[in-house]
Amino acid sequence: MAGAEPRSRVEARRRVLARRRVLALWCPDWPAIAAAAEADLPPRHPVAVLSANRVIACSAPARAAGVRRGMRKRQAQSRCPEMTVVLADDHRDGRAFEPIAAAVAEMVPAMEVIRPGLLVVSLSGAVRVHGGEDTLAEELVDRVSACGVESQVGIADELFTAVLAARRGCNVTPGGDRVHLAGLPIADLAVESSLCAPGRDGLVELLRRLGVVTIGDFADMRVADIATRFDADAVTAHRQANALPGRPPSARALPDDLSIEYVCDPPVDRIDAAAFIGRRLAEVVHRRLTDASMACTKLVVEAITERGQRHTRTWRCAQPLTPTATADRIRWQLEGWMTGGRRNATGDARPDSPIAMLRLEPVEVVDAGALQYSLAGAGLPGGAGVSERARRSMERVQGLLGGDAVRIPVRSGGRDPGAAITMVALGEDAVPQRDPSAPWPGRMPRPAPSVMADIPVEVIDLSGDPVLVTPRGAFSAEPTTVRLAHRPGPGGTDRRSSWELRWWAGPWPTGITRNGSGVDEVDARAQVLLDDSRALLLCYRSGGWVVEGIYE
Repeated sequence: MAGAEPRSRVEARRRVLARRRVLALWCPDWPAIAAAAEADLPPRHPVAVLSANRVIACSAPARAAGVRRGMRKRQAQSRCPEMTVVLADDHRDGRAFEPIAAAVAEMVPAMEVIRPGLLVVSLSGAVRVHGGEDTLAEELVDRVSACGVESQVGIADELFTAVLAARRGCNVTPGGDRVHLAGLPIADLAVESSLCAPGRDGLVELLRRLGVVTIGDFADMRVADIATRFDADAVTAHRQANALPGRPPSARALPDDLSIEYVCDPPVDRIDAAAFIGRRLAEVVHRRLTDASMACTKLVVEAITERGQRHTRTWRCAQPLTPTATADRIRWQLEGWMTGGRRNATGDARPDSPIAMLRLEPVEVVDAGALQYSLAGAGLPGGAGVSERARRSMERVQGLLGGDAVRIPVRSGGRDPGAAITMVALGEDAVPQRDPSAPWPGRMPRPAPSVMADIPVEVIDLSGDPVLVTPRGAFSAEPTTVRLAHRPGPGGTDRRSSWELRWWAGPWPTGITRNGSGVDEVDARAQVLLDDSRALLLCYRSGGWVVEGIYE
């Protein structure tokens, strides 16, 4: 009887660990697999996915030919000339993964999508239904294989350990997470970007230079030393290395008004219309979260058709969801469902009727401070890392000020330098208003001005008279001086108001405009070089000159 108590404690601990066990299902090379499926390429055909002219994912045949992540496009194509190269597309990845998520949800409804290609399942109740962890893992792999996709499963106590275990296809024994992680290379801390903050690669590289080569070496370091030397994500990485419980949800009760239901009137049966509504709902939910000083890390998206059919998906993210990230997940889910990649449990490949209601419900939140991003950070590399942080910062501004408050330039087509750029709201499809590859006869030759402006000026000849453009498209006199039309006052920052010309070219007629008197006037452009070495693009319209661009 003396050993009964310790044995009961061991059994109780095993039951607690079993309740919190996590299964991760990982589809290797998912961006490349999704691109190959969309292009209808055979399985053995090599495929590489590019972002910023570098390989971010490639298929197994491409890796066998020597292609690796991080390679430049030209280097990768030299290794495998027959390889198909495609650009990264998150919408394509999410759309293609929806049938896989639906197949898993038929077996285990309590499923969460981390990102396209990776999902996790809580084993608390699924193990009892399916007869054990290994049995459930085999059934899930078989179910995904029936969709024509290869997958690997990892099981562990904590989510981070389970994701790394899935990359090796192993089942970590209960309580053995820290031992399993100890022997893994330090680079595995950043192998899954969806479970870490931007810049984790810089932390890994710094640790490697300091002589920390395994996750176990990093776990043995004191957390106080980590917190004083590195940023907050390093502390999170240290907790992950020690297999400690992940980010805790907010202890506060969720306000009742965080969830949002939108009745589609009329019902929606088009993907673009559903995506537009999803983007609006994402902004509303984020605004409510901001008012409550919260940020969402786990979101349930539910769509209900006119006939009552429901389609529900739970999305989890390591970093708080931004409005753009929320809108993307809504679009991936609805696009995958509405295109009908696979029949669901009721035999319906697509919605049985138009979508009548969309419902968003945040089910896990953290303090809003977790959504504060900076444009730069100590010890972080430049390049893509800085671009990612800048994008997240812009998303933060967009969440505070509205969807149209942040716009990004997209190369477009046109004859005018200003028309060659289309401003698109951040998060929307980067579609130009005009085709940039069209001939556009009469457009300004390269290089284009680096700064666009609209500053009224006067062009003066040697005798002090204004220089105009004649009906034949020529200068009325030789220009010698450019003078501001509105001279700055005594308190102006730049009191200089006129510049001598060193060189000029043009004018080049761009069209004819009829003035208020019914007289046709020639519009034209000219380039001038000032005496302070600045070059300007001048535009003549409505009888006056303006600075349209500045060459720097």
